Amino acid sequence: MHDNLFLSSVVEWSRLQFALTAIFHWLFVPLTLGLSFMIAIMETIYVKTGNEFWKKTVKFWMTVFGINFAVGVATGLILEFEFGTNWSNYSWFVGDIFGAPLAIEGILAFFMESTFIAVMFFGWNKVGRKTHLTASWLTAFGANLSALWILVANGWMQNPVGMEFNPDTARNEMNSFWEVLFNPTAINKFFHTITSGYVLAAIVVIGISAWFILKGREKLFANKSILVASVFGLLSSAVLIFTGDSSAHNVAHTQPMKLAAMEGLYKGSEGAGFSMFGIPTPGKKYGDGKDEYVFNLEFPKLLSFLGYRNFNAFVPGIDDLIKGGFKKEDGSTAISAEEKIRRGRAAIEAYQEYNKAKKEGNDVVAADAKARLEKNFKYYGYGYFNDPSSIIPNVPLCYYSFRIMVWLGFLFVFIFVISLWVVLKRDGNFGKWILYLSIWSVPLVYIASQAGWIVAEMGRQPWTIQDLLPTVAAVSRIDASSVMITFFLFFILFTILLVAELRILFAQIRKGPKISNESV
Repeated sequence: MHDNLFLSSVVEWSRLQFALTAIFHWLFVPLTLGLSFMIAIMETIYVKTGNEFWKKTVKFWMTVFGINFAVGVATGLILEFEFGTNWSNYSWFVGDIFGAPLAIEGILAFFMESTFIAVMFFGWNKVGRKTHLTASWLTAFGANLSALWILVANGWMQNPVGMEFNPDTARNEMNSFWEVLFNPTAINKFFHTITSGYVLAAIVVIGISAWFILKGREKLFANKSILVASVFGLLSSAVLIFTGDSSAHNVAHTQPMKLAAMEGLYKGSEGAGFSMFGIPTPGKKYGDGKDEYVFNLEFPKLLSFLGYRNFNAFVPGIDDLIKGGFKKEDGSTAISAEEKIRRGRAAIEAYQEYNKAKKEGNDVVAADAKARLEKNFKYYGYGYFNDPSSIIPNVPLCYYSFRIMVWLGFLFVFIFVISLWVVLKRDGNFGKWILYLSIWSVPLVYIASQAGWIVAEMGRQPWTIQDLLPTVAAVSRIDASSVMITFFLFFILFTILLVAELRILFAQIRKGPKISNESV
């Protein structure tokens, strides 16, 4: 009993520390992803036109990019080290698979990004225009290539494919690199995540430019920056919406409990509606008989279509996924969470018997145990639970985070459209309300970005690897006090870094590009 309490404490503090690091890291990454491409676009215009206006514009946004990039690297390195310090069981269990994309990211993508960023920042008077432009584009591609390999690793955690468990080493081993790389979950996650970064960067550029206009400064610079950002943001939003739809379809098939939590859906139905906005019943639990919502405004049958491309498809709710018994899309009958727990325990017991038989040299018993392990391995992780309701994530957090992300996304599309219209049709004569809305959208876009990750990561709890490894079995066996101490140290360190970054950034923005009298 004492050991269980110890593990629970370590698990919760380890999760909290990893969440802290990930949140701070993700404050910097999306701006890097999007701003790098907008810088490359603006520099392309400079190389084609030869106009010094665009060169000064590029240099200003490069400064914003550089400040953000430096802090992003620092938090990213800490994040990767935490896999070894706080989640060593996880690293052992799947290190052969999870480590491969991270190694490629470090050796190839990050190396490429770091190499060409030096030319990008310090090569203006040392290399030709086209060489410098090439370095800028390669920096942008390098940053996004880094994101690819990290998101491939994360996508595999959400939908583990292309691997086989080796009972002799107690490790999952990759048997298909291409299956891991082209995992539909990973592909959707990659494009959805990077385009969300593009939207964030576009909103930041528009917001900063709006501030200059409000201050009566650098109007030409601001309008041209808004023009580039609006077009870039609109195109990115189109891809973002498409990949969001694809992600919902994928989640319905690979993580139905996450979809149910995102919708606050307890009782499944055919032709299920999509909750546009609602208030889930506070304190509602599985099997308590309470209504799902205090209030709910829904779009009829849309959830069935989003999940299964059929307006009349059955969408299972939390109750259905716990109890089982419903017909799945492939015609099979869903088994209950209780049965999954039974099969998971059978897999764990078979693994233990296999190890014992191997040590004793009993090949017959070992072969039988291995066969039972392989038969039930799909549910291996369920064997760590006692209560079927333990597999339910935080429903209110998933529900509200998803709607914050979606509705703010539509607000940003509106900002892109109205900004583009004002620049092209009204010669950049913005109304004050548009400018203030654009400025206030900068913190809102960061909230939307974080909300997306809350849905993705909290929605798959309690799993580190979906169905195979729960967080309680993934954590390192270390003293909880060590994690507590480092949590507060990291919190202080990250806060100092954030404050320093914002002070430097705001100082550079106030300084401005100083090109108000230039002409295009």
